[in-house]
Amino acid sequence: MKLGLVLAVFTNDVERPLDAAARAARAGYDAVVCSDHLHPPDRPDRPSIDAFTLLAAVAAANPGLGVGPLVTRASLRPVGLLAKQAAALDEMSGGRAILGLGAGDRRSRLEHETFGLPFPPAGAGIAALEETALAVRALFAGRPWPGGEHVGPLAGPLAPPGSPEVWIGGRSDGVVRAAARAADAWNGWGLDLDAFAERVGRLRRLCAEAGRDPDEVPPTWAGICLVGEDRADLAALERARAEQGLPGDLWRGTSAELAGLLERLAELGTSWFLALAAGPPDRVELIAEAARGVRS
Repeated sequence: MKLGLVLAVFTNDVERPLDAAARAARAGYDAVVCSDHLHPPDRPDRPSIDAFTLLAAVAAANPGLGVGPLVTRASLRPVGLLAKQAAALDEMSGGRAILGLGAGDRRSRLEHETFGLPFPPAGAGIAALEETALAVRALFAGRPWPGGEHVGPLAGPLAPPGSPEVWIGGRSDGVVRAAARAADAWNGWGLDLDAFAERVGRLRRLCAEAGRDPDEVPPTWAGICLVGEDRADLAALERARAEQGLPGDLWRGTSAELAGLLERLAELGTSWFLALAAGPPDRVELIAEAARGVRS
């Protein structure tokens, strides 16, 4: 199982994610990823660093470290431009880029309205997501995209070509189905182990229905993680988080419990574990240490 760190982008302090990426590189993470928002959900008055600009800077500063958006909404950019940007990240990272795609939800509408972008209805959004994944994968393979109902023809070629893995992320049945048919991997964000396992089973069944080997579309897990060295340390972190009024919807446990979670995720065939490390900066290294015995 590979290890990734999710960078925080809802800040006007660019040094914060850049420093976290450097820590991840030194600690042996395989990649860093970040969300792609025009502004934080429901907060157009708050900052959000552009994902592709940040990831390009990370790739330039940390040779050998994978980079990618997790996730970018398929409706944010013209598909050809999206493919070009992802291919450039793949070139800059030495062929280690990931392109995570999502459909967004009702909270995404405000971002589109703020920046004058059309916002597709839910059903059309998932169909466009699937076509976007198929279109960029065709361009990455050096083939033109003939066009579909939602994504028009794209001739290519991309130069440099690039060939990042294309993931589809989301929890809904429609998104899991799109991943089974069109992606290189599926990502589930913030799911507990039982919910994640249920969707992994569904993913494998949908892959078989689509005529694909389920092993071709592995599951990946991502989410916010609050990790303590022991129970006392974890309790102190939880108190500090509560005092700051921060949300409690995250995975929490000791480093030993995190290792147990990783072992169970590995048994489900999970190919990546990607954590947004809550708490002090040294949690980046603590997570890496807990994962060391589980990674292959």
